[in-house]
Amino acid sequence: MRALFSSRSKHDYLSDALTLLTGWIREGEQIRRTLTLDDTQHAALTERVKVVADALHQRPEISRRADQTQIRVGHGDAPLTEGEVLLAARIEDAYRAVTRP
Repeated sequence: MRALFSSRSKHDYLSDALTLLTGWIREGEQIRRTLTLDDTQHAALTERVKVVADALHQRPEISRRADQTQIRVGHGDAPLTEGEVLLAARIEDAYRAVTRP
């Protein structure tokens, strides 16, 4: 990840960070990720995300349909923040942990 320099805007810095988050799709000022998980993995992921989100004072949206879990981070009316991008990275860590064989 590139360092934040005074000549670079925060938006560019966050865009660079987002490129490192494989599977996340940017939709305006939100990012989302769809994961294929069974019910047990979904429950474990949801619990881990709740702990991290509480620590970061973030509120992701997590929904479940069939065998897919969809996660949205960010607000449609405000630019993405460093905390929201950090939460997405921590969600990736949690995902790897609950799907590790």
